Amino acid sequence: MIETYPPAMKQAKIDYSEVLGVRTIDKRLDILRAIHDAGSISEAARLCGVSYKAAWQAIETLSNLAGLALVEKLVGGSGGGGARLNEAGLRVLEVSDLLNRAREQTLARIENTGKVEGLNLPGIASVGFRTSMRNQLPCSVEKIERHSASAQIELAMERQSLQAQITHESLELLHLKPGQKVIAMFKATAVSIVPSMVAMKGVNHLQGRVLRRGKGVSGFEISLEVGTDLTLVGFAGPQTILKGRQSAVAAVEANAVVIAVAS
Repeated sequence: MIETYPPAMKQAKIDYSEVLGVRTIDKRLDILRAIHDAGSISEAARLCGVSYKAAWQAIETLSNLAGLALVEKLVGGSGGGGARLNEAGLRVLEVSDLLNRAREQTLARIENTGKVEGLNLPGIASVGFRTSMRNQLPCSVEKIERHSASAQIELAMERQSLQAQITHESLELLHLKPGQKVIAMFKATAVSIVPSMVAMKGVNHLQGRVLRRGKGVSGFEISLEVGTDLTLVGFAGPQTILKGRQSAVAAVEANAVVIAVAS
């Protein structure tokens, strides 16, 4: 039996600009490559020196950014199951390798021309970044509202919207405009997941379906599917009862949402 992660896979086109938008030697891509080599998520985690939970986080984030599932989980069989990259996952690695080679060749040409005196080449070589924010959701700017103290940005996802509250200075520096593609980011610890919730001003309520539940420090860590091949991670209280495939709501305050754009 083969299961893709996330389960649904309706989008046929990989969004390379998002999944490979940061530096292509990202640890998450190392994990993806290790899954291809080892045929197992747990073994890939061991090889990359991360926990099994962190490996799943990498798969979730890359699948979100790519816009479709990259890994197939093999269930049962004489070997007890495993995992492998699907065609999309293999294409992501192939493009990653091409970008790395092009980047190395470009930097080598810059170093050899002697025409870039004063530039910090090591800095140029590491312009990509990594972030501790586990939730990274591709969105587009739907609407911008300026208020006296801040600006409210309405972001459109596949089937629902997300509000972000930022300063006027941030709005100017990001040059946001309707239709622009951005990444909405927020910490998993900023997300509360409950079976249902009454609407509250300034709080995003994202409807979804429970994919995974794990024990957290104080409660349960929940992976919630909020769109086709789009998941987020949050926490439910110790008394909250949530089961797999159950409908639930993720609540995150608008001022906890960070907007990232391509430079």
